Amino acid sequence: MSNIQNQNQENQEIDLSLLTKKISGFFDSVLMSVFKSIQFVKKNIIVVGVLFVLGATLGYFMDESTAVYDQEIIVAPNFGSVDYLYSKIDLLNSKLKNNDTIFLKSIGIKKPKKIISVSVEPVVDIYTFVNNNTVIATNAQNTQNFELVKLLSEDGDIKKVIKDKLTSKNYAHHTILIKTDGYTIANESIDPILKYLNQSEYFQNYQKVSNNNTVIKIQQNNIIIAQIDGLLNEFSTTTAGNQKNDKLVYYNENTQLNDIIQTKNTLISENGYQKLQLVNLDKIIKEICKTVNIKNTTGTNNKMKLILPILFLFLFVCYRLFKSFYKKQESKYSNI
Repeated sequence: MSNIQNQNQENQEIDLSLLTKKISGFFDSVLMSVFKSIQFVKKNIIVVGVLFVLGATLGYFMDESTAVYDQEIIVAPNFGSVDYLYSKIDLLNSKLKNNDTIFLKSIGIKKPKKIISVSVEPVVDIYTFVNNNTVIATNAQNTQNFELVKLLSEDGDIKKVIKDKLTSKNYAHHTILIKTDGYTIANESIDPILKYLNQSEYFQNYQKVSNNNTVIKIQQNNIIIAQIDGLLNEFSTTTAGNQKNDKLVYYNENTQLNDIIQTKNTLISENGYQKLQLVNLDKIIKEICKTVNIKNTTGTNNKMKLILPILFLFLFVCYRLFKSFYKKQESKYSNI
């Protein structure tokens, strides 16, 4: 029994010794690799320096000559024109891919070859979607929107739901992204595209009728407000005549009077909202704001000054390793 225990102890000591040697050998190999790398750089310092400078210089000029810029336009599709907006952007993008410069110039784009792509995506704003704070939206409508989001997210992740194509088209604002080759100015690319998006006979007629209805609604509200003011003035005069002292008495118990005042306040708020709507609904695709000439840094864009030096050094190292391998093999087979 004691012999077996001694043997197990010896085996454990041997295993520990082997493990220690392997770890030591690993660190020795790492240190040797570092040393060889330093020796390699030291031996080829001139070539390494030249390749690094050459790569950085060439990369800089490539970044400057092939720079891609983003033009971001946040828009509000009015009159239920979200699907119309997305279909028009898809059409524009297909014309760009097919290099249909005749069509692109016909809609006013002066330098169509500078435009790389056009896309549109929603500005995700789930809080505004759930809590519509306009005077037209009711609590019931807000509850319906919230229940809709809950229903759609029952079988999946809510983050995916709010970015889903079906949900995202219900957001108020969307971003049109135009990628251009180099700098651009608004009247060469952005303005013609926005003008093209607003050329729809159906939505133009819809806009005229809608805005006319809004103006009529404001006028009718003003008439009702004037009538309410007349009633309030008459009530004030009657009350003042009936008072036998100089004290002013407020009849909060008068429900009808309170309802009239509340109606007036509601009409004033509605008029304010409708006037804002006339400003927001002056275009089918209303431009909210735009940011032009943002340098695109995705992928390899604007990174060639870093990529080329590393690539040149990598190719040089591969060349030297291949050359060393070839010489060893040549020497080995020449001695056979």
